[in-house]
Amino acid sequence: MAGPRTLYDKIVDAHTVQALDDKGRVLLYVDRTILNEYTSPQAFSGLRERGCRVWNPAAALMVVDHVNPTTPRRTADMPDAGAARQAAYFAQNARDFGIELIDVLDPRQGIEHVVAPEQGLVLPGMVVAAGDSHTTSYAALGALGFGIGTSDIEHYLATQTLVYRRLKTMRITLHGVPGLGVTAKDIVMEVIRRIGADGAVGHAVEFDGPALSALSVEERMTLANMIVEAGARGAVMTPDTKVFRYIEGRPRAPRGQLWDRALAAWTVLTSDPGARFDRSFALDVGEVAPMVTWGTSPDQAAPVAGRVPAPEAEGDAARRRAAERALAYMDLRPGTPLDAIPISHAFIGSCTNARIEDLRDAARVLAGRRVAPGVRAIVVPGSTAVRAQAEAEGVAEIFRQAGFEWRQSGCSMCLAMNDDVLAPGDRCASSTNRNFEGRQGAGARTHLMSPAMVAAAAVTGRITDVRRLAAPARKPEPCSLS
Repeated sequence: MAGPRTLYDKIVDAHTVQALDDKGRVLLYVDRTILNEYTSPQAFSGLRERGCRVWNPAAALMVVDHVNPTTPRRTADMPDAGAARQAAYFAQNARDFGIELIDVLDPRQGIEHVVAPEQGLVLPGMVVAAGDSHTTSYAALGALGFGIGTSDIEHYLATQTLVYRRLKTMRITLHGVPGLGVTAKDIVMEVIRRIGADGAVGHAVEFDGPALSALSVEERMTLANMIVEAGARGAVMTPDTKVFRYIEGRPRAPRGQLWDRALAAWTVLTSDPGARFDRSFALDVGEVAPMVTWGTSPDQAAPVAGRVPAPEAEGDAARRRAAERALAYMDLRPGTPLDAIPISHAFIGSCTNARIEDLRDAARVLAGRRVAPGVRAIVVPGSTAVRAQAEAEGVAEIFRQAGFEWRQSGCSMCLAMNDDVLAPGDRCASSTNRNFEGRQGAGARTHLMSPAMVAAAAVTGRITDVRRLAAPARKPEPCSLS
């Protein structure tokens, strides 16, 4: 491709085995996949029926994370017979096809999008495709990540390639300095609110700008993870020294001369000056406030100091009908102050916000405080390693003293596929990525927000502007664990 190129185009070009037509379809080499017990069974069944082997077992990792229990004491006992069958077939597939398995009792176990980066399995310039839409999280490490369907998983396992249609490109530039209480979760929620749940459909999104550079790698993972909720089909970010420091020394990262060679290749992974994007959007993060959703789509959100909007204010008829339906499901009335909405549950977890920095943020709010009467508060670390680090730092004890249930790692109440399920009418302050109808349980109502905002809601018993809470009496001290 002549002329200045985007980072997305560079990665796709470098992985194109063959152009398939003049409409953008290519046979794309994929470096790695992460498999879970929920989206992979049919793919393995297809391989068995065709008599196929896995082309490169070492390029895949299998992680149990969706259906496993997250009870405070780790157990391999599944919550029901269906989950047990899924886990058993998953383990059988790992043995039969020679793929490494991280099962429930493995000390590396956790949510796939937390485990893969902390093991050093995702590297700049890679293409990572997996059976989960939030595979875009890996953009924070300079990789192109995207979700694929079951038939694509089967094709990948058999050939190490995918039939792939090139996407349009969209640049999201972040500048300015975030204000008090504003996190990466708030920034990406504001992006989604402004461009809409369909604002990035058909696009690969590249984040850039000085405000992005100021964020940590874990904060960037939150941005990359949730941009899917604006319809993005892939995401990329230029890797920088923060990314290189994050990767260096991890169990599967290159070492010695391989590291030196890799670093030299990674430092040129950026869009060329003058590269053309099909769409651009810019946000001054200084304009962002702590955010909360009021509806049943991630773009139905507002600053926490605001009010539930009136559907009549929507000029688009389809959006107006969606708002009306959302308010009926959420049992909310227009004009209600968002920070007057009571909650019954508080949940901190998910591949969006369950890393160590997220837990530290929440612990700073919780220190010296107690969960409000009538609220059930749960925290599910993103991995067993994150859980161990939080315990070593004293973060876990702050959660326990505040009245949170300190659980084992897994997807948990993000999508309620195990026994962590809300009842009809329950209202949850949640650090997850989706607030769809029934997402956390049939009839349950979900309000998305940052982990710190969840902590604030937990101790007040209602949605609360975290900026209104006084500075905590004590803060957890970070240690040197990775």
